[in-house]
Amino acid sequence: MKITGVELRRIAMPLVAPFRTSFGTEHDRDVLLVRVVTPDAEGWGECVAMSEPLYSSEYVDGAAAVIRRFLLPALPDNVDAYGVGHALEPIKGHRMAKAALETAVLDAQLRASGESFGQFLGATRDRVPCGVSVGIMDSIPQLLEAVEGYLDEGYVRIKLKIEPGWDVEPVRAVRERFGDEVLLQVDANAAYTLVDAQQLARLDDFGLLLIEQPLANDDLVQHAELAKRLRTPICLDESIESAEHAAAAISLKACSIVNIKPGRIGGYLEARRIHDLCRAHGIAVWCGGMLETGLGRAANVALAALPGFTLPGDTSGSRRYYATDITEPFELDGGHLTVPSGPGLGVDPVKEILEEVTTSTEWIPLG
Repeated sequence: MKITGVELRRIAMPLVAPFRTSFGTEHDRDVLLVRVVTPDAEGWGECVAMSEPLYSSEYVDGAAAVIRRFLLPALPDNVDAYGVGHALEPIKGHRMAKAALETAVLDAQLRASGESFGQFLGATRDRVPCGVSVGIMDSIPQLLEAVEGYLDEGYVRIKLKIEPGWDVEPVRAVRERFGDEVLLQVDANAAYTLVDAQQLARLDDFGLLLIEQPLANDDLVQHAELAKRLRTPICLDESIESAEHAAAAISLKACSIVNIKPGRIGGYLEARRIHDLCRAHGIAVWCGGMLETGLGRAANVALAALPGFTLPGDTSGSRRYYATDITEPFELDGGHLTVPSGPGLGVDPVKEILEEVTTSTEWIPLG
């Protein structure tokens, strides 16, 4: 395809409630959207970088700058989604920015050919089970009220964010209140060290699906050591930035489950590679979330419909995070979301809503 121009659009999306993790609290999202325009179609990509470099080294201002200054000039005159990855390979890091651009190109490519994201990626289901991520709360009663609300909505799995001082007691409270039949897991966002192994081992008594990213992002060796000390399966998130990282983690026995977040690893093509690698080695995968709008959620739902995604992901309904989404809202149906079947992402921004939440736009002509 020949790309005639790219729009960088910033939108401000207030969250329905503050979302607290071990690395900070989010009240709203400053979202960078990438719109790629070709003679045959246009495509959208959503950058999942946060306003500050807390989850990873990337942040939204930096993502916009690197797309403008380095990624777009690196593209050839004619390119498809596979060509994007090849062209951007010499540029180190900036996977969230690369993922947004690659996704927009892929969306335009698939809209032009009439193929859906699910078809292209290899989805085998038309709906996927949905879990929900519950942030750190001010009190256990507040946590129990939130979990009860999500279970009433139909979510089939609960994930609790944890940190030192907020781990065993909230997990115990949820188990005692809602029973062992609730699928339950925890996410530490790298808040612990190996010194905390004994404390983390106390979570073994609660029948958790997994503990996600307990230790530092860049320490596969200590995750492997921790895995020997826990009965609860270890899942890696921030540590996995590529298929090569996944292969290393598997070889070291640092994890038995992988959370695949397309933005973190550079896009949906790499996500499919990691899926295929993990499936070949008997490693379960699931699709994580980064508080995406409907555009990013559509692609994640399609990815989560691949056969290796055997655990419910963080593919929550739109209203979990936003009172009004920029697309038609994703609505939970029996604990599941429907995989969009239209060309490309299968969803479009609602023009009036998009304009209302837009804070800036920049048009960059190409070619």
